[in-house]
Amino acid sequence: MADLPVNTGVPSSIPTPSRPSVLSLAIREKAALYSAYMPFLKNGGIFVPTNKSYRLGEEIYLILTLLDDPNKYPIAGKVAWITPAGAGNNKSQGIGVHFPLDESGIRIKSRVEELLGAAVKSSRATHTL
Repeated sequence: MADLPVNTGVPSSIPTPSRPSVLSLAIREKAALYSAYMPFLKNGGIFVPTNKSYRLGEEIYLILTLLDDPNKYPIAGKVAWITPAGAGNNKSQGIGVHFPLDESGIRIKSRVEELLGAAVKSSRATHTL
């Protein structure tokens, strides 16, 4: 008698959920923080230079280090911006990670804006604009 396949009740065509990508970003200078910060996103966000391809809405787990702050800020965000390779105006390839609307997102947005102070309202060029 031939072995029959076992029916697990789960169709084989359903993809298994993938785990979010983990990225790390250390920003050591205030000017670099200004260039990377994305205040126009509802909850704030940060531009992360990367050569890897992502999709809008993709979940990202980011470990962020800011200036001389010894803390590492874990952020479970989503891709809200993509700058592809070869983008005009010498823009760096990478993604914008939208901060979540939770305690960690609120904390990191507040911390970034505290570090930037009045510069957050400046019209100087950034990675995204």
